[in-house]
Amino acid sequence: MARDTSDGTPITGKAELVAYLEAGRKPESEFRIGTEHEKFPFFKGDNTPVPYEGERSISAILKGMKDKLGWDAIMDGDNIIGLAEPHGMGAISLEPGGQFELSGAALKTLHETCRESNRHLAVLRGVAEPMGIGFLGIGGSPKWTLAETPRMPKSRYEIMTRYMPKVGSQGLDMMYRTCTIQVNVDFSSEADMRRKMALSQKLQPLATALFASSPFTEGKPNGLLSWRGDIWRDTDNNRAGLLDFAFRDDFTFERYVDWALDVPMYFIIRDGRYRDCTSITFRQFMNGALKDEIDEWQPTMGDWTNHISTLFPDVRLKRFLEMRGADGGTWRRICALPSFWVGLLYDHGAMDAADQLTADWQVADIHRLRDEVPRLALKAEIGGRPLVDIAREVVGIARAGLKSRGNLNGDGQDESVFLNPLDEIIAKKTTFAEDLLALYHGRWKGSVDPLFEEFQY
Repeated sequence: MARDTSDGTPITGKAELVAYLEAGRKPESEFRIGTEHEKFPFFKGDNTPVPYEGERSISAILKGMKDKLGWDAIMDGDNIIGLAEPHGMGAISLEPGGQFELSGAALKTLHETCRESNRHLAVLRGVAEPMGIGFLGIGGSPKWTLAETPRMPKSRYEIMTRYMPKVGSQGLDMMYRTCTIQVNVDFSSEADMRRKMALSQKLQPLATALFASSPFTEGKPNGLLSWRGDIWRDTDNNRAGLLDFAFRDDFTFERYVDWALDVPMYFIIRDGRYRDCTSITFRQFMNGALKDEIDEWQPTMGDWTNHISTLFPDVRLKRFLEMRGADGGTWRRICALPSFWVGLLYDHGAMDAADQLTADWQVADIHRLRDEVPRLALKAEIGGRPLVDIAREVVGIARAGLKSRGNLNGDGQDESVFLNPLDEIIAKKTTFAEDLLALYHGRWKGSVDPLFEEFQY
């Protein structure tokens, strides 16, 4: 999740909120790629979760990373909860259950973003291995109960933990027991944003299927291939899922702002303290709902940017678009996820082809696909076609888009090399989740413990 901000610029009206999003527009020559990935820390000796405090702990890893990298500490009270590169080139943050997240820098090529992930994991291993700590890249916590999962001392998470059970059945599992890989992509205009939003919402269930890697819960198969994908079906449907209005030809920045204004808030920060605001919407906040409760009740741009970071649609609009549908995964999948979306969304020919492929998909069909994918993955269907066949076409389109970009590494390879893990999944017609289930029922003899050893970073 994003680092909370404290921009004190006062808000005087909705136009400023729209202008904030509009300011994300940039020329195509300045398009960048921002990759985020999360992973579960665990003790290698017994595959138990790592607590926040202690000599061998999450806080000790953060302090060790700070010493290695020279990044600035992000504090919540007296607790270190993350690190920020001094020049804005990335950050490390903690998810509620201790999931360790790299929010990467905005980089020009996929070669750069993949090297960034490699460097991050190398530094992380160097700090964590002497503590006997490893990291697992997978979409859902495969072994620990919610009660066994540690809780990070972040004030916003305390508010969310109290609120989530009021608005959905799986919000706490989302917070504490899932991991994702995400990519942030740019837009050049409102029309470009609209087109990318619609297309990426259509294809988000395909990303969930291709990256499905959460078939276990509390040591047993859970009957799903993407438990994480299923969790998002009932986390907080006021702020999550598909946005039907974003498929419309008249979708605008202002329409997104109107939706965001009527979503309940989580918090505001005043005098360094988080104040629970879950009983009001941002529109009510702007209309003076807190006037009689706090002195500094006036909304600020910091409040707005924090609020839109607590909205969880499958594709989230900020000053860029966040692709949020994929489970966490192994190192090769960290590179494959941004490659998939960049190939589709950063080349005009690829977007044309993907738009044509999905032109007949109805909103109801996309909702149905989203509901079926957590269980069926590539065996789900849309428009009478199995998703694996559509995946073959879409990945082919993405590959052509990446080749068209013409960004080569030192070995003369273009960015499409990072799609190879997806080609393998499509060729086998089995997801990583299905491979894990086969191991569980076969060589692992009904245990998830070998997963930690065999698939740690």
